[in-house]
Amino acid sequence: MNGGPTSTQSNASSVAIDVKGLTKSFGGREVVHDLSMQVKRGSIYGFLGPNGSGKTTTIRILCGLLTPDSGEGTCLGYDIRRDADKIKRKVGYMTQRFSLYQDLSVRENLEFVARLYGMPDARGAAADMIARIGLKGREEQLAANLSGGWKQRLALGACTLPNPQLLLLDEPTAGVDPKARRDFWNEIHALAAEGLTVLVSTHYMDEAERCHEIAYIAYGHLLAHGTVDEVIAASALSTWTVTGEDFNGLMAELTDKPGVDMVAPFGTSLHVSGRDKAALEAAIAPYRDNQKWRWQPSEPSLEDVFIDLMGRTKDNFQG
Repeated sequence: MNGGPTSTQSNASSVAIDVKGLTKSFGGREVVHDLSMQVKRGSIYGFLGPNGSGKTTTIRILCGLLTPDSGEGTCLGYDIRRDADKIKRKVGYMTQRFSLYQDLSVRENLEFVARLYGMPDARGAAADMIARIGLKGREEQLAANLSGGWKQRLALGACTLPNPQLLLLDEPTAGVDPKARRDFWNEIHALAAEGLTVLVSTHYMDEAERCHEIAYIAYGHLLAHGTVDEVIAASALSTWTVTGEDFNGLMAELTDKPGVDMVAPFGTSLHVSGRDKAALEAAIAPYRDNQKWRWQPSEPSLEDVFIDLMGRTKDNFQG
């Protein structure tokens, strides 16, 4: 009999996070409600949803940084309740706000982080990371004088310097130009290919589409999760793309019409969607013959799905 891994061991080694029934409240208000999910090792898992809807709290609970009121699970093979300190040592956390020392240079910041984690060759580790993140030639530049994109690279370098197994990114590219965002995501994919698991919250649809799996969270409730294609398919939205004139008038007439669940402008076109295909087609039928507009059936986009979800959940946290 050979000594290969059992199916249970194999599954445990392929799953970074496995939690069930997580709930968390602050001041009597429920922020996370009965949440269950799995995240595969080496995957990039994106969290989307309205501001204040519990995304960051959820991410912190998943990796043992916050203790849930109820529920259970593991992160990196450790129990999220009993082994929080062990989990923290294997997690890199990049916050939305730049949190390194502004009055230290790029090199000094990275050497400080390396020493903080007890790395044997702090100077060498910092030099290697500077080369990896493309900051060669800027070693002595003060962090305060870096542009938003360069600060982002430095922050990513600092939180991955100790070789964490799990990386948390809280809206990491807010306020960064498109090229810097693309370069950042290329590096995230390179890290994931090396086995790093990444949890990221974002409001950008193009970033969500670069994740291996995504979850939509609204006011503590997990409303949709899976690959982008799975989330779009599960929405069961039928969508029409409208081009032509006077979109404002058409939007006003279609909004809140029975059968129409979402109306939104996209550049020079209008997207009209509904979850009941027959009811949607009945609602738009009176407008189809108007020569001002051209109607084309189309596949719903991820943005269509999230606008629809947001429209259905925007009042859930009131009262």
